[in-house]
Amino acid sequence: MGFKIAVVGATGNVGREMLSILAERAFPADEVVALASRRSQGTEVSYGDKTLKTKALDTYDFSDVDLCLMSAGGEVSKEWSPRIAAQGAVVIDNSSAWRYDPEVPLVVPEVNAEALRDMKKGIIANPNCSTAQLVVALKPLHDAATITRVVVATYQSVSGAGKDGMDELDRQTKALYSLQDVQEKKFPKRIAFNLIPHIDVFMEDGYTKEEWKMTAETKKILDPKIKLTATCVRVPVFISHSEAVNVEFEKPITADEARDILRAAPGIMVVDKREPGGYITPHEAAGEDATYISRIREDITVENGLSFWCVSDNLRKGAALNAVQIAEAMANRGLLKPKKQAA
Repeated sequence: MGFKIAVVGATGNVGREMLSILAERAFPADEVVALASRRSQGTEVSYGDKTLKTKALDTYDFSDVDLCLMSAGGEVSKEWSPRIAAQGAVVIDNSSAWRYDPEVPLVVPEVNAEALRDMKKGIIANPNCSTAQLVVALKPLHDAATITRVVVATYQSVSGAGKDGMDELDRQTKALYSLQDVQEKKFPKRIAFNLIPHIDVFMEDGYTKEEWKMTAETKKILDPKIKLTATCVRVPVFISHSEAVNVEFEKPITADEARDILRAAPGIMVVDKREPGGYITPHEAAGEDATYISRIREDITVENGLSFWCVSDNLRKGAALNAVQIAEAMANRGLLKPKKQAA
């Protein structure tokens, strides 16, 4: 017997991807319901070879729903996730609303699936997209040599800012090619043929909220002892986030050892030929499930250090895929059971 699943925010980039991945991976669902705001009610979305018409979130009865994938933003999640969980559904939330709540597991299944057993509020949090791919790469290395410090620079695609971000890059690029004025709406500066070293709001210490998220989430998911500093940059790429990662370890580890460890780790593909084109770019990672690692090399400036390049589709592993993998991990561990079966 399968599950009844609700996808909230089904008309957004991540919501649509969630529906697509549920179908791709043949998650055992007897029924899938697409939910959105009232203004989007009736919008058609795809679920495999089926077309679903979205229903309004604020009038929907969740009493027979087993699992809710939430991708409607933090404010909606703060209001609705506890309500939905109170009706007996497990909520997997993609926003930042619950990530830092000590009673809500923050989970990347390849890294800390065991945390799912600590769910107390009926809510599980998906990490920030840039954190998700990073911890997948760090986990096997940490197990092998104990990470002490991480320095990461991100190159984050505009899809991380939603459909408006993708539309702005498209619109500005067309304007530049047709010699028209460029308008800036979604981003504080022009994004077409440019880089913006600013994602989310600035904090008092000079870091942005996005950079703070990466630090706090890595500590919660992987190890609170790890020191991490990040610089997050928006780049004119539609899909896939890239990261230049420098890691210091407590124990010695060579580039060859790291390469072998990463090749054997779940969720990772190593593409690391020391020749032109022997690495992965964001274009190649788009639409793929893996976290790709390239350019693995020893850092000659510290005793036990490595540098590498990490790329992943932010709409998939950074959001929708990770949410579905959490659901799969719960089902496999007997932590998610159909209400119909229970009855």
